[in-house]
Amino acid sequence: MQQLDFYWKDEKDNNYGSLKNLKENLEKEGKELVFAMNGGMYQKNGSPQGLYIENGITKSPINTQKGDHTNFFLHPNGVFYITKDNKATICTTPDFNASPDIKYATQSGPMLLIDGKIHPKFNEGSPNLHIRNAVGILPNGNLLFAMSKERINFYDLACFFKDKGCKNALYLDGFVSRTYLPSRYWEQLDGNFGIIIGESRNRK
Repeated sequence: MQQLDFYWKDEKDNNYGSLKNLKENLEKEGKELVFAMNGGMYQKNGSPQGLYIENGITKSPINTQKGDHTNFFLHPNGVFYITKDNKATICTTPDFNASPDIKYATQSGPMLLIDGKIHPKFNEGSPNLHIRNAVGILPNGNLLFAMSKERINFYDLACFFKDKGCKNALYLDGFVSRTYLPSRYWEQLDGNFGIIIGESRNRK
C-alpha cells in the first residue's frame, strides 16, 4: 500500500532539505520512496513561508499578509491540504478553514486555477519563464502533480491543469524545484528546500 505524506524535519529536528536525504531516511525505516517533489515556498532557513500542518500538528501558522511582489504574495495564494480520511482540497487562503480533521497542509502561491478560472493576474504569452511545479485536483478527486521539463509561464501551466479538468490548482515553486519519479525515469535527488511531498510504500 502506498501512502502520501508531507515532510519537513527528520527525527533529529534537521531539515530534510533534499529528496536524497528523505529517500535514505525512509529506506532506514524499511520504506521505498516512490515519488517526491518540493512542496511549497520556504524561508532562507528552510522553514515554511506560510501554513504547514504535519500529522495534524500546525508547525507554521497561516500567512495572510499582503507582503512583497514575490510569487507567494501574488494573491490569491492558496492552501493544499489532505484530511485524515485522505480527501484532498485546494482552496484560496481566505477560503481556508482550520479543522482537526486536517492531517497535512501546505500554503503556497499563487493559485493557478480558482473554481475553473485562470488566476486573473496571469498573462498569455508572458516572458516570465521558469521551471515550475504545481498540484491540482482531477475531477475524480485524484491528485495531479506536475513539473515542467522546460521553462514555462504561469498562464501556460494553469492551462495544463485546466485542460486536465482541474477546477483548482496551486503553484508550489519554481527554478529550485526537483522531482523524484523513478517509474518515469526521472530521478532528481538533490535540492535544498523546505517542505517535501512524498509517496512511499513498504519495501518487499
